Amino acid sequence: MTDKTMPALRFRGFYDAWEQRKLGEIVEIKSGKDYKHLNKGKIPVYGTGGYMLSVDSALSYHSDAIGIGRKGTIDKPYVLYAPFWTVDTLFYSIPRQNYELDFVNYIFQQVHWKQLDESTGVPSLSKLTISNVSVKVSKFSEQQKIGSFFKQLDNIITQNGRKVDLLKQLKQAYL
Repeated sequence: MTDKTMPALRFRGFYDAWEQRKLGEIVEIKSGKDYKHLNKGKIPVYGTGGYMLSVDSALSYHSDAIGIGRKGTIDKPYVLYAPFWTVDTLFYSIPRQNYELDFVNYIFQQVHWKQLDESTGVPSLSKLTISNVSVKVSKFSEQQKIGSFFKQLDNIITQNGRKVDLLKQLKQAYL
C-alpha cells in the first residue's frame, strides 16, 4: 500500500480508497458440526485437512464459504462450494452482502493465522479472534475484478503444477 487506504497497484478505472473493516463485518462465521449421525450421500464433508467423505445433508445448501480451522490446521483457509458440511474443527465463513467470495478468500490467505493461535497445545482459533482481524477492502466491483484475477492465476498455477508433475514422472521413467 502506498498509503493507508490506496493500494500501490490497481486495475484501470478503480480509484476509490479501500476501507478498514473487521472480518466479522464482512463474513458470518458459523461452526461445523459432527456428521456421524448422517447417511452416506453426495454432499462433501470437510475438515481442516480438506475433503473427508460425503453425506446426505448439508450445513450450507446455497451459500459458498471459506473454511478456516478452529482446531488443528488453522493456517490453511480454503473455499467451500455449496452444498457442503463441515466438521466441528472447521469454521465456515459466508461473505455478507457486497463482499465477493474469491476476494474474501484471498484476504483470508493473507492473514497470519498462526500468530493468532489461542492454544498452548493444539493450534486453535475462536470466532471472536477471527471476527476481530482487521483488513482493508475495496468496493464490490473492484473485489469482483481482483477475485477473478487471482482465481485465474490459481487455475494457471494448478494446470502448470500438473504439467510439472507429469514431466517429473516422465523424467523418472527415463532414468
